[in-house]
Amino acid sequence: MVHPGTLARSVDALEGPPPPGSPGSRRKIAVVHHVPFAFTNEPKLGSRMEEAFLNTNHAKMYIAINTVAIDSCVVGKSNLYRRSDIERVNGSLKPHSSEGTNIAIPSEHGLPAFGRFLAEDNMIASALWHELGLRHDLSCDVARNVVGNMTLSDYIWRRVRWIRVRKHMVLAATLLEPFTEAVVLSIIASSSLKYLFNTPPWITLILHFSLWLYVDLDIYASLAGHPLPSDIRWEFLAAWAARELLALPIYIFAVFGSQVTWRGNRYQVLRNGEVERVSPSQSNWLRRFMRREPLDNYDLISQTTTD
Repeated sequence: MVHPGTLARSVDALEGPPPPGSPGSRRKIAVVHHVPFAFTNEPKLGSRMEEAFLNTNHAKMYIAINTVAIDSCVVGKSNLYRRSDIERVNGSLKPHSSEGTNIAIPSEHGLPAFGRFLAEDNMIASALWHELGLRHDLSCDVARNVVGNMTLSDYIWRRVRWIRVRKHMVLAATLLEPFTEAVVLSIIASSSLKYLFNTPPWITLILHFSLWLYVDLDIYASLAGHPLPSDIRWEFLAAWAARELLALPIYIFAVFGSQVTWRGNRYQVLRNGEVERVSPSQSNWLRRFMRREPLDNYDLISQTTTD
């Protein structure tokens, strides 16, 4: 869901001239995307944690990375492309030759070429960036997304899945991810100030988390266009605190694995985010213990799903 005029402004950003003050040599825009803003009416803790995550930490890093714009960073909530650009890329991430052709494998081009990826939205954007040398533009609008009925377990496994996918797509950024989280930075800050100035850790922790929460609530208000509603204030804050405390344990668990669950099927994440379907005998012991349905042997995701 978007505000009226969003599509028109997106088309202007895709096709229009560079904004005033931008370099005249600015590269052509291939993707216009939007910051997702989540909301939920579900009482489940997982739904509230997903809402808190998308509207604070995720939005903060998403905007920061796209402002610096040193590489592609796009989620598929709301994207605008040119069909002619999509049909020229194949997911190899290898630049096209000056003649405009690309002989790199695979030879399949367009949307079908991205069926082997789990994060096909980000891979399409990366292909446009690296293969065609085009750039992205983050719209001034937000894309409102409804968070469904999500339990705490659903939330945890969702985060595990995308950390494992990112690990194979952008390893360096994934390894730095804990240093964008409040708990890790609070430990570093309190230890440093204790060593340098003998500041009691509890003072640093109170100041740190108060400032962190203030920034996150400001981000929420910027996206929503209004402060956090009073009727969900305590639920949101509880979910926010739970997300912050669970972020590091989830990350540690996720980063040491490569198997994920997607729509009831089990997959092994390969290089660049490609996936293959996993048989029960190839699942890790924890998943074999928790498995609820039989799976076939290895198959490419593009051959086993149509989602």
